[in-house]
Amino acid sequence: MSPYLRPVAGDPAEPRPQAPVQITVDGQPLNALPGQTVAAALMAAGRDSWRTTRTAGSPRGVFCGIGACFDCLVIVNGTPDVRACQRTIHPGDAITAQPGAALPTNSTPPGEVLDEELGRRWDVVVVGAGPAGMSAALAAAEGGVGVLLVDAGRAVGGQFHRQLPEEFNARRPGKLQHGWKSFVRLRDRVARHERIRHLAETSVWAIESIAGGQRLWLQTGAADARGRRVRAVEAKALVLASGAYDRVLPFKGWDLPGVYSAGAAQALAKGQRVAVGQRVMLAGTGPFLLPVAESLIGVGAEIAGLLEANSLPTIVRGWAGDPLVARSKFGEAIGYAGLLARHRIPLRHSRTVIAAHGEQRVEAVTVAKLTDDWQPIPGTEEQIEVDAVCLGFGFTLQLELAVSARCELGTGPDGGPVVIVDEYQQTTTPGVLAAGELTGIGGAALAAAEGEVAGDTAALLVRADGRSTAGPVRRSGGSATAAQQKVAMGKRFAAALSKAYPVRSGWVGWSDQETLVCRCEEVTKGDLTTALADRDVTVSRSVKLTSRAGLGLCQGRVCARTVADLAAAQRPAVQAQPALKAEHNRPIAVPVRLGDLAEIQEDL
Repeated sequence: MSPYLRPVAGDPAEPRPQAPVQITVDGQPLNALPGQTVAAALMAAGRDSWRTTRTAGSPRGVFCGIGACFDCLVIVNGTPDVRACQRTIHPGDAITAQPGAALPTNSTPPGEVLDEELGRRWDVVVVGAGPAGMSAALAAAEGGVGVLLVDAGRAVGGQFHRQLPEEFNARRPGKLQHGWKSFVRLRDRVARHERIRHLAETSVWAIESIAGGQRLWLQTGAADARGRRVRAVEAKALVLASGAYDRVLPFKGWDLPGVYSAGAAQALAKGQRVAVGQRVMLAGTGPFLLPVAESLIGVGAEIAGLLEANSLPTIVRGWAGDPLVARSKFGEAIGYAGLLARHRIPLRHSRTVIAAHGEQRVEAVTVAKLTDDWQPIPGTEEQIEVDAVCLGFGFTLQLELAVSARCELGTGPDGGPVVIVDEYQQTTTPGVLAAGELTGIGGAALAAAEGEVAGDTAALLVRADGRSTAGPVRRSGGSATAAQQKVAMGKRFAAALSKAYPVRSGWVGWSDQETLVCRCEEVTKGDLTTALADRDVTVSRSVKLTSRAGLGLCQGRVCARTVADLAAAQRPAVQAQPALKAEHNRPIAVPVRLGDLAEIQEDL
């Protein structure tokens, strides 16, 4: 257990001291800070695991840090399966470790019904309040239509503009953000706009087509919240801006507590001022590792090294393909180079972590040099003592709602699935638009520009009685808007990014037959190999049913792409799931309790 894991003195954001909140953890009293998540409170108290898995009883804690993986489940006030990284503490909370599968020991009090005045029919609903969603909501509202902005977070901003809780009362919150002033202006415009309604701490768990639009099923409140409610709203036009999360590639020991996604480390540092460890190794590919290092430094962590899996020539060639884009990022790169130099952080190319070691948590990692195809080079292995390792190999898109809305998917520059959109951000489903990471990874500026185009288009569709035309929306003048020009430039950056930081196929050699590939169901690479030996396994659905990979709590968010790549490496004939637009394929995007569903009154 790491002795560190608590906020540091001299925090650049200067949070003001607050009176502690009294909670209990496994029956023992604990002082926590107002605004902390359950995960942050536990980690600040020195705990990095608080549940055991349902099959092998292995210890788990935070992994993704943004509610996608379901590794950090905990029992709160008698209610199990609460995501500790998403639940904000309240005075008197009783937190209990969750051993395997658990049943509730009490019933959630009914409490006060939330948002009784929330309208049922909206002109535009925007899902996601990051850079894309905020820009979409504002553009649509300024286009003269009413907008409901729905987001799972407590505040707008998404992962990129993650902020400290209001309860921290920070004197200098802008010290933690790039582009803080422009974000504050956008945030305040959204908050003040009379035609925008922001619905926080709300998840969309299903979408269905109806006459003249879409019906969205919402869940407002945490899994154990008083007054939690499931309801439906209808939208004439829908903008999906649900974002993405880190892609982590498996290796021996990656399921140990102390292994985090890079996004989890940044979320805890920027949003809670808690470090994931005292001595941390960063590994993966792509420029996102640099701001993660900056965030960890800000909370006092020592960075043992930053390992970039791609070679320096590969990165240079990728950026050199578009000199204009490269020049636009030169100043930012110089700034990060200075940061690494000041803190004596070694940046090592063509290297990565291929194993993590420890009994109950990470104690050391094995680092190896890689070939251009990411095969470990024998004899280059090096063991380094660390108490945390943070990983990021690109991003996985949150496509559940897009699939639920029957949007056609294509292949992005990195080989992964993306939502297909036209120049006005319209998907193949009439009245449904997509912006941000859903259409491909390209950074916050591109996401915001796409959001602006999507919001403008949504307003035009609503003013045309909410019915999309067969062709693109016509605008007067015929020239591209300023936002569309920003989108075009952002797409160039995205293309250069994918060329500079590709994910190579050699990573499949980092794992052995005992390595877990599905964290939820604890399916090993050997289990997958056995399942693929069955000749009847020909599509990804049969891979799931035979091996159970992807059938757990996270529903394949973490493992689906990994399993698909491993399956393709062993059985190239195995096809991807062909039923992405099947009539009855309506995936539930987030878990919903049966008791909540039973309370739904079908009065639509």
